[in-house]
Amino acid sequence: MNPCSRSTLHRRKPRALLRRGVAAALALALALTGPAWAQVRLPSLGESATDGLSVTAERHLGEQIMREVRRDPEYLDDPVLLEYLQSIWTPLVQAARRRGDITPDIDANYPFEAFLVRDRSVNAFALPGGYVGVHLALINLTGSADELASVLGHELSHITQRHIARSVTVGQRQSLLALAGLILGVLAARSSPDAAQAAIMGGQAAAVQGQLSFSRDMEREADRIGLAVMRDAGFAPSGMAGMFAKLEQANRLNDSGAYPYLRSHPLTSERIAEAQARIGTAAAATHNPHFEHALMRARARVLMETTAQAWQRLQDLDKALASPGDDRLAALYASVLASIQLRDFARAAPAFAEGERLVAAERQPPRRAREWALL
Repeated sequence: MNPCSRSTLHRRKPRALLRRGVAAALALALALTGPAWAQVRLPSLGESATDGLSVTAERHLGEQIMREVRRDPEYLDDPVLLEYLQSIWTPLVQAARRRGDITPDIDANYPFEAFLVRDRSVNAFALPGGYVGVHLALINLTGSADELASVLGHELSHITQRHIARSVTVGQRQSLLALAGLILGVLAARSSPDAAQAAIMGGQAAAVQGQLSFSRDMEREADRIGLAVMRDAGFAPSGMAGMFAKLEQANRLNDSGAYPYLRSHPLTSERIAEAQARIGTAAAATHNPHFEHALMRARARVLMETTAQAWQRLQDLDKALASPGDDRLAALYASVLASIQLRDFARAAPAFAEGERLVAAERQPPRRAREWALL
């Protein structure tokens, strides 16, 4: 595929992905009529999730949404990044299972699947039925595997505590379309606040809008459990502190839409203080080496772009950054990958050769050489 056609293909924003997921949610909601809906009693906040939207019903809803999401070009099936994401996600799921956070019913029904979204906004989100989406811009923002694990652990805890099911209000006994509207609003808020506002138009707009974000109690619960899970999985708790610091800085700046994560997961002073108190001075060995994360961060930075102009700017990273070590290798990696996206193999060759020399000179273990070669 030539660069022009590739750019055209990926010019579509995640709103297309949103529309597919919404159509699926509406179709499933409309299908849950009569006896089927009678078996799905939606809980009010504070009620046990097991008394409301059943695990099986939530799984079916998630499956329907994901079938449509996977058809969208913004859904990224990149084996290299997915392998790295899984190397963080899988230990977290295993730790949650050991801790008892994952009940047998949930374990038997949820796939616990993390997937990638080609998007330049910083975000991650949980969907019904055990799915977690991660924007490439979020990976690019993180400075370590521990920071990425803190976000994934938080989203995993939203799943294990069934926060989506608990967020659906039973007091108003909203209709099936209102349930679909809730899912629509949640998905829209992940990508675009404007899309979210459009999604919740109608007579029950206020009720749906109030559910776009998890409650503060749920956020604190996901922080608390997520921190314990990442610690038990072998990640450094300081990763959560580092991620909070990045998000807090973004929160102080004018948010022009690049950080939808802050809308669906409000970063309050209470959340920061409570997390810092739990973290204390605890530390653990970094789960993954900086080298691997630096390369995957560079890969995400390149793949989240969709235009020749952006890739041409990234090509020049091999000239702009002269510092030694992993940062230099990451810059070369981004330059080579950007050249490959542009089919400019002559431009890629010298940067790739320099990277090979650096890896060999530093006597990197085989895995590091493999990571470099997997361009």
